[in-house]
Amino acid sequence: MRVDPSQLKAFIIDTGLLNETQLQKAEKEAAKTGEKLTDFLIKKGMIKEEELARLQAYILGIPFVNLEEETVPKEVLQIIPEPIASKHNIVAFRRSGKNLEVAMLDPSDLQTIEFIRKKAGLKILPRITSQASIKNVLRQYQKSLQAEFGELIEKEAKIISVPEGNETEELSADDLEKAAQDLPIIKIVDTLLKHAILQKVSDIHIEPTEKEVIVRYRIDGILHDAMILPSQVQSSIVARLKVLANLKLDEHRLPQDGRFKIETDDYKISFRVSILPVYNGEKIVMRLLPENVRGLTLETLGFSGEALERVHRNIKKPNGMLLVTGPTGSGKTTTLYTVMDLINNPGINISTIEDPIEYRMPRINQTQVNPKIGLTFANGLRALVRQDPDVIMVGEIRDTETASLAVNAALTGHLVFSTLHTNSAAGAIPRLIDMKVEPFLLSSTINCIIAQRLVRLLFPDSKEKYKLTASEIKVLGERFDLEQVLKILRQEKIIGQKDGWEDIEFYRPKPCPECPDGYKGRIGIYEVLEMSGAIKQLIMNQATSDQIEEQAKKEGMITMLEDGFIKAARGLTSIEEILRVTKE
Repeated sequence: MRVDPSQLKAFIIDTGLLNETQLQKAEKEAAKTGEKLTDFLIKKGMIKEEELARLQAYILGIPFVNLEEETVPKEVLQIIPEPIASKHNIVAFRRSGKNLEVAMLDPSDLQTIEFIRKKAGLKILPRITSQASIKNVLRQYQKSLQAEFGELIEKEAKIISVPEGNETEELSADDLEKAAQDLPIIKIVDTLLKHAILQKVSDIHIEPTEKEVIVRYRIDGILHDAMILPSQVQSSIVARLKVLANLKLDEHRLPQDGRFKIETDDYKISFRVSILPVYNGEKIVMRLLPENVRGLTLETLGFSGEALERVHRNIKKPNGMLLVTGPTGSGKTTTLYTVMDLINNPGINISTIEDPIEYRMPRINQTQVNPKIGLTFANGLRALVRQDPDVIMVGEIRDTETASLAVNAALTGHLVFSTLHTNSAAGAIPRLIDMKVEPFLLSSTINCIIAQRLVRLLFPDSKEKYKLTASEIKVLGERFDLEQVLKILRQEKIIGQKDGWEDIEFYRPKPCPECPDGYKGRIGIYEVLEMSGAIKQLIMNQATSDQIEEQAKKEGMITMLEDGFIKAARGLTSIEEILRVTKE
């Protein structure tokens, strides 16, 4: 049920949307850029998306529907779960008895139609629609979810049975167990988690204050207030989450860590739970880890050019160390998992020691650190080297003992991957020397050091072009070496050889109803320091991180800030976002 390209071109000419000359010219230009002809025509504004969708619908004999102004009843909308709807661009909009009308962009996606038919037990009537229509209906999922949550809190919070107790008299485990099993609390916690999953939240913060409980979601690295709950539900919510994470219900004075999982047909999410006593109760932070994230590549993470080649070159080496550095939440573990996925094949044995295991990976032997029983990074690493590994991944080098063991593993013929908390790639060397690792050992084991940060991506449908003013260029020039950045932009062929700062087109966020702050998703900015003879000599002489970085730049290393400017000039992110994450 696909439209034949030659048939589509004939209809475009027959209907007078374009003449033959225009179409042939467009076809040649689309071939040069490797784009689909239809995408090229829409991007250049030669044909409206709706016109093309109507034409395809006419050729296939499938009705076209415009849902740009349509409000879909909640009970019909939710027949197709939101993750399926957004992933496959298919929405339910009308039900009549056993018939369900669904609007989609690709009517040849028979697999999804069949899945919905089985799940809903209804006869599916496909309709073709436009991207704008799909977007309008997808927005309604969030509205209906927020409405559902508001009603739930208003209705259920009134009937929650709060266990009696006062500040001096702690509730018993039985009282808390009873509160955790209270049906309204179960509904509130389930809805709160569902809301977070659908919004692609990375962390949930539940913070008690004197008069209320504040829930905040971290989306694309930024915390947002999500909702405010009445204070009487606080102890019950904490109890419910402790039950889910298998933690001690009557322990309120010590921090606790746990984990639980939510699995449906649409998603599989692991929740890492941290509970900390604070003045007004217990604060909960949950990290959401999607378990079915697969198929990431270094390119999709944001590596490109020489940095990409350096990483590929060093993950193929038989021994040595590859370190990834950056602050908490900068995507270090994701980079290491991607690298392991690239080299994972039946011919090599990969073993890891992690705290915690963030993603489960097939054919990789993953061990969870457990300090309570003496299984630390150091002890786990000692055991791993006796397991005949080719590649060892150590979740984090935190202390002298782990650093020493990791270096020794690299010296004895293993390829070691690990992470370190430093601000730059060059900063990893003094940090390891501070951990009592001898400089001569570092120079002979380290192959490559990656430093990274995550920046928010501009939402493609709402960003505006602008050029820097003379005063803005002057301010940036006081803080950065703009000539060096310009040289790199020319090398990467992002700008012409004669272009200056005043000629470069940058982009800034333009908020829209679908994306209120103008950003959606994240990408990494990187610097990749590769070991060379000159850098080894500097390490032996215990040079500073600035001296090592200066030498690496002479040898062609692009810094994180420079990589950020490359991505800003390509329209992926904004200059403000680059400056925010590099803390310059």
